[in-house]
Amino acid sequence: MADLGLTHIALPVRSLEASIAFYRLYASMDVVHRRTGTVWLCDHTRPFVIVLIETPLNTPIYPLVPTAHLGVAVESEHEVDRLCAIALDNRCLLRSAEQSGPPVGYWALISDPDGHTLEIAFGQYVGLIVAGVA
Repeated sequence: MADLGLTHIALPVRSLEASIAFYRLYASMDVVHRRTGTVWLCDHTRPFVIVLIETPLNTPIYPLVPTAHLGVAVESEHEVDRLCAIALDNRCLLRSAEQSGPPVGYWALISDPDGHTLEIAFGQYVGLIVAGVA
């Protein structure tokens, strides 16, 4: 795979371990690179990573909030609902799942440990739209 195009987004975080656990649970991402104060997370579907950079307590974090968010496609509406139930139990569900029709699909918003927003969705068909077949 060539390193061309969009390869990563970097997010400041307070705790690498808390953020790794969050993105593993809600976005099926794993650590693919680690060095002091920084990890790269990938879902192994394309050459794209989230870079988490541990940030000192005295440095402000300006989180991605609902309009500015990361979006992750999941395999079904049931999976959106399952992750929403977990997020509700973990007190990080920002917006319950709703059906918005094409091209938005069935989606919900979850807050990571530092307040960055993750959208989980089914039915957006980004791949099909990009390929010009939807």
